[in-house]
Amino acid sequence: MRKWRRPARTVRMRFTVLYGAMFLLSAVGLLAITNLVGLGGTRVSQSAPPGTPPGEPATLAAAVDRIAWLQAQLSDTHTAQSRQLLIGSALALAVMGVVSLVLGRLIAGRVLRPLRMITMATRRISADNLHERLAAQGPADEVKDLADTIDELLERLENSFAAQRRFVANASHELRTPLATMRASLDVALAKPEPIPAQTATLADRLRTELDRIDRLLEGFLMLARTEHGAVTDRTTLSLHHLAGAALDARTADITAANLTVHLPAAPGTPGAAQDNAWTQGNRTLLTRMIDNVVDNAITHNHQGGWIRLATTTDGTTARLVVETGGRVLDQEQVDRLAQPFQRLGAERTHSGNGTGLGLSIVAAIAAAHGGALDLRARPEGGLRVAVSLPAVAVTAEVAA
Repeated sequence: MRKWRRPARTVRMRFTVLYGAMFLLSAVGLLAITNLVGLGGTRVSQSAPPGTPPGEPATLAAAVDRIAWLQAQLSDTHTAQSRQLLIGSALALAVMGVVSLVLGRLIAGRVLRPLRMITMATRRISADNLHERLAAQGPADEVKDLADTIDELLERLENSFAAQRRFVANASHELRTPLATMRASLDVALAKPEPIPAQTATLADRLRTELDRIDRLLEGFLMLARTEHGAVTDRTTLSLHHLAGAALDARTADITAANLTVHLPAAPGTPGAAQDNAWTQGNRTLLTRMIDNVVDNAITHNHQGGWIRLATTTDGTTARLVVETGGRVLDQEQVDRLAQPFQRLGAERTHSGNGTGLGLSIVAAIAAAHGGALDLRARPEGGLRVAVSLPAVAVTAEVAA
């Protein structure tokens, strides 16, 4: 004998019960109002009709006249009562219609509140906090099943992102060993006392250049694996203006070789200064790498004899570094893709082939890890505008000094 099983409490059943009860109450209210109006009309119809009835019938003709008069009065009374009942029913229907809409909205909002909470929590969870879960409470119905399914999906996404980062980091780390071995073997071969043919020396220089390029590419992979979706530790207060100045100083030789003109206003505290230090807080190594990549991009992707303009500002709660370069007019759709790995605008903008295609993607990842953003714009008059925005912090006079 099969044991009777209690039906599951589903959202459909809740809607059925709630809306059924609501409309039942509406119908009861409508009938009550209609009956009250009808009773009022009945009481009116029971009162004496207006006019003066004819006297006592003395003849058959008088009796017939009285019957006709009574029928006319009864017909008028029925007409008035029907009109009153129709007006009352229409009024009751309008009132109960409004009440039903209000009650339906309130009840539907209460029933759908768990879905709204799930929607807001899902929007809040992004690639940076995939460890969070909805953890919905309540009966085991469709809403709970939906929340549990989303939690399982977030868990699979978190595992997938973690596996991807581990693979990139492990592959980049493991590839460094054979690269170091190849570079060492190449140096040993070139260091032999016997004369080396010119063709062999040229080939060795080309191989060393390619090995250096692969090494920079692996370093970029490691940096992406460290910053993308990762927490930032060892935060300290830094100035974007000071970091930009240090990056330019470290690349003086490259700037001179490309005959580039650099515009960087003086920092506060110096004569004629009209620049903001743009203080922010973050990991010194990561922020230094971010500024270095922005400056490298401005130097590498430039034309011979071009120019670079840097500016640092603080606008409310945002510290911003803006780097602009000249050149041809660029397509904004292509510029928007530069923050993705291995996206370039073309070799015609580059006077050097040392780019890896990871520079701006690393900048975007580091900025996002610090709660900021990277904005890339094609300048209408030609060239590129790179803006990095980070949360600004207030500093004391001792720190600023």
